[in-house]
Amino acid sequence: MPNAEIARTQHSTRPILLLVAGNWWPIAARMAAAFIEHGCLVAALCPPGHPLRYVHGMHQIRTLRALSLRRSLEHAVLAVQPDLVVPCDDRSVAQLHELHRLRPQLRMLIERSLGEPRGFNVVDSREELLENARELGIRVARTFGVGSAAQASECFARVGPIAVLKMDDTSGGDGVYITRSANEAAAAFRRTRFEATLTLAFKRLVVNRDPMALWSWRRRRRQTGVTLQQFVRGTPANIMVACWRGKILAELSVQALSSQGPRGAALVVQVITDPQLSRAAALLAGRLKTSGFFGLDFILEQGTGAAYLIEMNPRCTQLGHLKIAPGDLAGALCAALSGRERPRATQPIVSDTIAFFPQAFLWGAQTAFLERVHHDVPWEQRRLVKALLQDPWPNRHWVTRLYHWFRRPAALEATQTVPTDRPAEGAAPLHAAADHGTSGGLLYSRQ
Repeated sequence: MPNAEIARTQHSTRPILLLVAGNWWPIAARMAAAFIEHGCLVAALCPPGHPLRYVHGMHQIRTLRALSLRRSLEHAVLAVQPDLVVPCDDRSVAQLHELHRLRPQLRMLIERSLGEPRGFNVVDSREELLENARELGIRVARTFGVGSAAQASECFARVGPIAVLKMDDTSGGDGVYITRSANEAAAAFRRTRFEATLTLAFKRLVVNRDPMALWSWRRRRRQTGVTLQQFVRGTPANIMVACWRGKILAELSVQALSSQGPRGAALVVQVITDPQLSRAAALLAGRLKTSGFFGLDFILEQGTGAAYLIEMNPRCTQLGHLKIAPGDLAGALCAALSGRERPRATQPIVSDTIAFFPQAFLWGAQTAFLERVHHDVPWEQRRLVKALLQDPWPNRHWVTRLYHWFRRPAALEATQTVPTDRPAEGAAPLHAAADHGTSGGLLYSRQ
């Protein structure tokens, strides 16, 4: 498909993008910086103190307000008049799906940004997504939808001896429980009911400064599904793609060398080429007619290398800004919007091993200090680097500090998948990032 097919019609030279971010993840800021570098006008809708506010060159920044989320999003879209909306977390995707149902005048923009609406319900449900993948011949981890503790216990017998219980509307380890018995599976299901309590929602609103806490509570009370999934032993891997109307524009695949515990996002990755991942992404993009970005999480089975699809992230992930030789994924989408060829990276990453900043250092990932590791620090964005080395803005608030004085946050602990014994040259100064408080890393922990 020629790029000219999706070239912009209103603004012939500079695409206007609106990034929507409700979580304090660094990926939103990294994508914004990449889009700006590729000549886009970039606006953002985000909470106060978000890393997006420290990116040099932003066109406009609007505030996401906890008590008027939908209105904040709708007003931002109308004020910015973007060519595309780029969600940077799963809940922002769900917000756009809701807005699509409620505001007919915005449907064209949302469909241009995310794809055809027939795919919205599929990406909102892990069970439906994996069923669609299975129909397409993609290898998936055996998964069952469960609606009660008794059903969770019953299904465990069909997927054990180890199973993973997951809530919909969560990502990167939130709402995920590894269970080793039928009783543990039942107990994990009961814990998911606590996730939908108003008390916990208020705690997240006041202490964690989560602008989507009350919206998430209302949504989980109405429709959150729970699945029990076969546990596959192996190495986590994922692919991120830029796509348009079901066609892949560009892709990047990696396997995790270190991650945020056994359930969280990758800290250090190795770039790979795996036809299994590419095929799955192409098939799902074609089935769902997706546009923009999405990622797929896999487990590469120990011993066989067989790729089992675990879940989909229907938004940009932390791979989108990486300057590999063919060019980054952000640049591929920008080029398509402008009717140009995908720009190749002028200074591509030489190493195939990449440590994400600041997450790898906050979590103390040993693989970040191996030889020939590329440290993904945005040196061209000095204000952003300084901001990411600090505790996230919510953790600097007096209410949060008081709460953590009585109830200390869990210690950050990276899970390594390769032995580490050789520090990288020049890595020591960067390790200072891990000394800026463990509580700060908690808000960077799920991407």
